[in-house]
Amino acid sequence: MIHVVGGLTLGFLIGSGCRWFDLPLPAPPRIVGALLVVAMTVGFIGADLLLAAG
Repeated sequence: MIHVVGGLTLGFLIGSGCRWFDLPLPAPPRIVGALLVVAMTVGFIGADLLLAAG
């Protein structure tokens, strides 16, 4: 659980820093691209959990 909180915190800090310094976000500019990043992350976490259980 601490990894999830750490990851979300880091994501918000990077996003806030990019906004503060007016840098382009390190993410796709369209919703489809953002959903692809979310799907890849969920797949990675799911596979990690599945492999750890087996």
